Amino acid sequence: MNEQSTKLARIRVLLDEAGVEAIWLRLASSFAWATCGHSSYINTASSTGAASLLVTRTGQYVITNNIEEPRLAGEEGLAAAGWEFPAAQWYEGRDLVAELANGAPIGADMATAGAVDLGAAVSRLRTSLLPEEGVRFRELGRLCAAGMDEAIRGVKPGMHEQEIAGLLAAAVQRRGVQPIVVLIATDERIFKYRHPLPADKRLDKYAMLVLCGRRQGLVASVTRLVHFGPLPDELKRKQEACAKVDAAFIYGSRPNVTLGDIFAQAQATYAATGFADEWKLHHQGGPAAYEPREYLGLPGSQEEVRQGMVLAWNPSITGTKMEDTILVGPAGNEILTAIPGWPTIPVAIGDGVIERPAILVVE
Repeated sequence: MNEQSTKLARIRVLLDEAGVEAIWLRLASSFAWATCGHSSYINTASSTGAASLLVTRTGQYVITNNIEEPRLAGEEGLAAAGWEFPAAQWYEGRDLVAELANGAPIGADMATAGAVDLGAAVSRLRTSLLPEEGVRFRELGRLCAAGMDEAIRGVKPGMHEQEIAGLLAAAVQRRGVQPIVVLIATDERIFKYRHPLPADKRLDKYAMLVLCGRRQGLVASVTRLVHFGPLPDELKRKQEACAKVDAAFIYGSRPNVTLGDIFAQAQATYAATGFADEWKLHHQGGPAAYEPREYLGLPGSQEEVRQGMVLAWNPSITGTKMEDTILVGPAGNEILTAIPGWPTIPVAIGDGVIERPAILVVE
């Protein structure tokens, strides 16, 4: 089976498991997953798009109106891929889902009146990536890394945080990647906030750039930091500790290992490096696919890593952070957002060494 037919088959297995006759995929992330990378969104601030999907036991439908149908059917190629378009006029207010379901029980990928909430199950389907998605993720990671590298090397003292955000957003958008999360902090704000929206502040010596970039529905995450002038000893100590934690996350992320076991090893590494409670101050990441994190890695989680899964771990110790997107391969893990030529910290773990990104120091 090809990618499209494999996904439809998996959806119909879910129908059987949930005891419903159809599923309504409303989220933009689910739309992109089920259509193999196509886009339903218009307003990028909304988690739902201007179109959705209804998959029944025998049919596959794009639920939209006459405004969106020409682009989705033609330019996005969904009609040729076998999707049907029972489009309504934009002013009619027809309930196409109710018409097509005809009173049968349905599920949905988010809380929806009259439907069984199958959001968690659909999220796990989205993380079961096929080889074609792995290829697309590699390209996305490369583009995000190139955009981050270009932007952060263009940062200069005196720049406004909003200006830095603009550099990063432009660098990835120009490469065909949509910047859905851009976080910027400089100097003391790096030590105060884990999710720093760009603020009305200018850079003195230290900047953190955080990106979640989306292309063909998939989302990759990457963080890098730059310091102007000699790096203080305390920051050196913290970045080395953070590198050890990050390496523990990456090393442990192998098929059939639970997220809980990976998390426990990372907690032990936090403690061993002298920062036992830092993990409590921010989530540590988890499986990624069509959302920046489809779900989080948590203490005690029995969710297992699978070959082909993509994860984005993001350990942090107050004042520093590490984040890359990795692909779990058959023999090892591939860092998709690695930046060629970036300074690294080698961490000996297991029988090898994992290179983690250092703070870029500009003298």
